[in-house]
Amino acid sequence: MAATQFTVSRLTSHLVRIFEQDDVLRDVQVIGEVSNWKRAASGHIYFRLKDEGAAINAVMWKGSALTHTWLPRDGDQVIAHGYVAVYPEGGAYQLYTNRLLPAGKGQLYAQFEAIKERLRAAGLFDAARKRPLTTRPTRLGIVTSPDAAALRDILQVLAKRWPLVEVIIFPTLVQGADAPPRLAAAIAAANRYSDTVAPIDTLIIARGGGSIEDLWAFNDERVAYAVAASAIPTIAGVGHETDFTIVDFVADLRAPTPSAAAAAAVPARAEMYDQLAAHRRALHQHMTHHLLRSRRALDQYVTRLQRIHPQRQLDVQRQRLDERLRRLQLDVDRILLQRRARQVAATQRLEALNPRRVLGRGYSIVQRADGVVVIDPALLAAGERLAVRAARGEYEVVVV
Repeated sequence: MAATQFTVSRLTSHLVRIFEQDDVLRDVQVIGEVSNWKRAASGHIYFRLKDEGAAINAVMWKGSALTHTWLPRDGDQVIAHGYVAVYPEGGAYQLYTNRLLPAGKGQLYAQFEAIKERLRAAGLFDAARKRPLTTRPTRLGIVTSPDAAALRDILQVLAKRWPLVEVIIFPTLVQGADAPPRLAAAIAAANRYSDTVAPIDTLIIARGGGSIEDLWAFNDERVAYAVAASAIPTIAGVGHETDFTIVDFVADLRAPTPSAAAAAAVPARAEMYDQLAAHRRALHQHMTHHLLRSRRALDQYVTRLQRIHPQRQLDVQRQRLDERLRRLQLDVDRILLQRRARQVAATQRLEALNPRRVLGRGYSIVQRADGVVVIDPALLAAGERLAVRAARGEYEVVVV
């Protein structure tokens, strides 16, 4: 049987058809060690996969590379997913890779622990540098993908709990090789906005759940240092409750989910209503007690003022004057009564001694011209004129 003759191009085309018709080669996962890792200026990545017995060239186009947060380095064991085809210009088959995963999760976790230890040693996890959050923020910043479900969840929670807050979104990639610098840039942009446009009270850094590879951008040291440098207090709401990233340890507060981050950033409207009602009751009670105390104090002041008021003093003095006048009148009346009694007694005594009363009994009073009462007839001289006073009149006599 004669050999089939081909040109190089026809032979290569035949091989291409063979590879394309093989169902196995159209969807493969290849385990091997990465070597010769190179990123071209175009963004495409070229490398080799090898094990103890063989090696194969591999390529990952820029579009696929951008979807990766984690990418391997030379020496890493990986699982490369894609398809095998012939590269005509090179005349060789190669693996066209669209997904790279670590051959074991342990490799990524080892990197995670190494980064975590470095940042812990640098002091980025210290509790002393954690800042308290504003309890009733006016303005929130959110660093996340504008198309992500996480953003919708956050906005729904904010609208329900505290619709008064203003929200500023700083869009960024949250997955892929370009995500870490974009995340760091978004955090820096939020801080510039807070400094130059309007103050931001709290910054939420959020992403929905995913695998460790999906969340790897939040384990990047550039993002961690951007969070640590933020002048705005930060809340990390990355992944699900069981997911932990480096950003969770650096942020001022770690929330288990994006929705929980929103709930932690603002108060609950119902709780605030209850607090306001409690404050209103306490204020009313306090004011009632204060008014009662003030009224009592005012009554005391009024009473004291009334006591020291000039009119009150005049009234008191008038009363005292009236009392003294009353007592004086009583004293005068008493003295007058006493003196009247003494006068009556004296009058009675005088009346008892009144010579006229003696004259009424038939006696007379004989007086010399000088008014001296004659009590001794021997002292009289003959011819001396004497005045005799009787009860009913006077008459003169001559001594013989």
